[in-house]
Amino acid sequence: MLSRTADHLYWMARYIERAENMARILDVTYQMSLVPKAAQSEAALWQPPVSITGNLESFNQKYGSYHAAWVMNYLALDEENPSSILNALNLARENARAVRVAISSEMWESVNSLWLELQQRISNGLNESALPEFCDWVKSRSHLFRGVTYGTMLRDDAYRFVRLGTFIERADNTARLLDVKYHLLLPNGEEIGGAVDYYEWSALLRSVSSFEAYQKVFHDTIEPWKVAELLVLRHDVPRSLHACFDELLPILEQLAGNRDEECRRLAGELHARLHYGRMEHIFQEGLHEFLQDFIRYNNRLGMEIQRAFLNAPVP
Repeated sequence: MLSRTADHLYWMARYIERAENMARILDVTYQMSLVPKAAQSEAALWQPPVSITGNLESFNQKYGSYHAAWVMNYLALDEENPSSILNALNLARENARAVRVAISSEMWESVNSLWLELQQRISNGLNESALPEFCDWVKSRSHLFRGVTYGTMLRDDAYRFVRLGTFIERADNTARLLDVKYHLLLPNGEEIGGAVDYYEWSALLRSVSSFEAYQKVFHDTIEPWKVAELLVLRHDVPRSLHACFDELLPILEQLAGNRDEECRRLAGELHARLHYGRMEHIFQEGLHEFLQDFIRYNNRLGMEIQRAFLNAPVP
């Protein structure tokens, strides 16, 4: 496969996943804004979503303060924000257009109709009351795209690059979301276990579609350390870090073949840390430090994938 084609497929999948993840982040923040005393101020509630994306400096330069309407517009529809849902879906469509012969016609129709419908929604504007329905729409269309991909695409290298992009992006988002929750939103010790605390952790689990999974695994009230275990080490939770690397490692082994690629070694190292890790050891070293280290390694893995297979600069 031409590296140019692989690059388009890889980033098409990453941008679709990025749009869905941004919708999840916006939705969970809005749901928390409905809980009385969930945050001391509007800024305290709406700053973490921007922090998750790593765009604090850019946002501050443009807006200066964290009002709900400004954060929603920045993360959903701002053309100057490279991580916005609008830009992610636009780039997903442009990458899909470039490789129409490498994907099924149903995949192209899914991406193209997604973009056209987004244009109609943009014309109607986006406010707080419309946000939940908008986020649900983005998530459902992302699910549709993945379902169409799984059901119609030949299981060749093109399919592997699509899957590769999906799980690299998903692992990054789960780590960022969990890290910001612990680092910025963890309540004071005397508040842990309270009603607001319960709703915050419930909202986090729902944002990664893992609320029911938590109930089935632990049969217990929601506790922060158990949430962390679910989203870091559980291999049977689809959006956990462990589950993402269960998918990534065999894909890279198939793509690398007999070549001794650094990206394959990095993926194996990260997978081993997740497969054999214990939550008590992670907490002893510090969950924030572990997640920050994971994000750096995951980004490095992405750059090594670019170097080994795609031969293109990282967007």
